[in-house]
Amino acid sequence: MAPKLDTKIRHLLLTFLIFALPTAQAQENIVTSIAPIPGSKVPEEKDLAAYLLVYFADETHSLYMALSHDGYSFTALNDGKPILDGHILAEQKGVRDVHIMRGPDNGFYMSMTDLHIFAQREGLRADLWERPGNIYDWGNNRALVLMKSYDLINWTHSDFRLDLAFPELKDIGCAWAPETIWDPDKNKLMVCFTMRIFRGRNRLYYSYVDNDFTKLETLPQLLFQYPRDISTIDGNITKVGDKYHLFYVAEERGGGIKQAISDQLTTGYVFDPTNVCPERVPTEAPNLFKRNGSDTYVLMYDVFGARPHTMGFSETTDFVHFTNLGLFNQGVMKSTNFALPKHGAVMSLTEAEADALAAHWNLEKF
Repeated sequence: MAPKLDTKIRHLLLTFLIFALPTAQAQENIVTSIAPIPGSKVPEEKDLAAYLLVYFADETHSLYMALSHDGYSFTALNDGKPILDGHILAEQKGVRDVHIMRGPDNGFYMSMTDLHIFAQREGLRADLWERPGNIYDWGNNRALVLMKSYDLINWTHSDFRLDLAFPELKDIGCAWAPETIWDPDKNKLMVCFTMRIFRGRNRLYYSYVDNDFTKLETLPQLLFQYPRDISTIDGNITKVGDKYHLFYVAEERGGGIKQAISDQLTTGYVFDPTNVCPERVPTEAPNLFKRNGSDTYVLMYDVFGARPHTMGFSETTDFVHFTNLGLFNQGVMKSTNFALPKHGAVMSLTEAEADALAAHWNLEKF
């Protein structure tokens, strides 16, 4: 009986840590302007030696970060408390669906959904949703959070309302899960995200962003059309060789994560009906990252159907066969000082970048 009790106590302690309020330090990192680090350039593959995981938690609707040397065991920064409080980032006082990427200027671009699904319960609004659910359906937010940094510590911040920027989107039903990728043909950053109009189907759209990463500059266009009339959400695009791999969630028959491949970023994706996720409970939020110094890629996903919910992982080298690595702390992947992460992303860092971030948040070992 003792091992079961110890495990339960450990889980409760970890849960307390992740739900704890942000420290004052976590509120000091939103700035009005940033400048590139002199001499900074995008690191070569041989210089990548660590990993950064960004995610959010349902109970706080805030931003969290964790570091890893080996890409298997992750340790949360700020003692498992939020890095940034969703109350100061979002119109709805909460953020979800965190993504991060490195740009060609060696800047870091982070995007999130402006949405608090428990705002009524927490006394932040009178109604369940921001607008009537019978007209705009579940969630029905209208803003995306866009943030930029050159050191992963100081961030500019923009809460961008799509309906105000584009009259054509005045009846937008949702704007979820923004993810950023560089378009070498356009020489611009592009954001892929989920959107619907009124209570219609959720679809994957894309739009180009200004250089300061504060606003979408082009009217969102449809990225990918599923063969059947169902909703598709949570698009994640990664360039592998000369191909773009789009992982997404198809909301049919229990859902499932699927893959579409194209030799162009914004068009030509070929549908594949294969469900690449091994989990038998609902999953969402696919995110692909590369293991440093190898040809192995890891597909991470939010296993929200698990109890308690957590992240799941699979590996691939050919994007046809995926090896199940299991869930956090039930296989080779470990979360050492945090629990219940949701909808996150992983990117590679240099040793110096990881060490500087760890030092700022007083993390002595990871």
